[in-house]
Amino acid sequence: MALSFDSDFLKKLEYLHVVSKKAFAGQARADRLAPKRGRGLEFADTRGYSAGDDFRHIDWKAYKRLGRLLLRLFDEEQDLPIYLFIDASRSMEATEKFDQARRLAAALCYIGLAHLDRVTIMPFDETVREERSAGQGKGRIFRVFEQLEQMQTGGKTNMAESFKLFAARGRRQGLAVIISDFLDPGGYESALKVLQARGHDVYVVQMASEADRDPGALGDVKFVDTETEVVRDVEVTPTLAAAYTKAWEEHTEELARFCGRYNIGYVRADVERSVEEIILQTFRQGRFVA
Repeated sequence: MALSFDSDFLKKLEYLHVVSKKAFAGQARADRLAPKRGRGLEFADTRGYSAGDDFRHIDWKAYKRLGRLLLRLFDEEQDLPIYLFIDASRSMEATEKFDQARRLAAALCYIGLAHLDRVTIMPFDETVREERSAGQGKGRIFRVFEQLEQMQTGGKTNMAESFKLFAARGRRQGLAVIISDFLDPGGYESALKVLQARGHDVYVVQMASEADRDPGALGDVKFVDTETEVVRDVEVTPTLAAAYTKAWEEHTEELARFCGRYNIGYVRADVERSVEEIILQTFRQGRFVA
């Protein structure tokens, strides 16, 4: 799959930024303001001077007026670590889900790069594969395109083991975005809780397609599990087809409820919709970007 965005869409992305519900301690100056008082560029407030404070930040004009030593405080600009987990298991390769996931990841990367956030791309299946740093600055997007184009599906889904491995690496706290269909036989609940327990702000992007909701045909149908390669011959009746659709809808509703219960961001991204529509409408409505 060749990845590219037209210049008009890229300009629209530059006006957006990824929203995090948490403030993280940054290690470099970036194009965002965190609600933390420190040494930065924009004046925020004053407080009384205490022994040991940096005397260079004393407000001498206020001292002349009030006869008190006051310290000038600033909003500190911080970079936001963004970890993009892309489901690269075999269940994602069908129905364009993997291609759409990579397009969304590219758009999110560009938004982060434009604001000098530190973006790391991490494909996963049974484990987290190699971490791919996107660097900083929007000029790196072409390298991101190449990295995503080279990414391939393979293996079974195991979120719990994958995220435990990531958590054990001791990465900086940041925004963890999981782009997946969340069709994990072992469940997704404990995996998402692992990321939260490490202090990350977690955001779920559920990939979905019409083929996920519709068995596709009535009568004798051969179903093949793309991850286990188990084959089953099933007679699909209208009743069974309706039950299949209902089961998928319940899966989606339960994922959304779980995310709401644990203060995890959630949006659904259908492959039938354009990336621009998903980013500029769905992600905005979900308060993921602003």
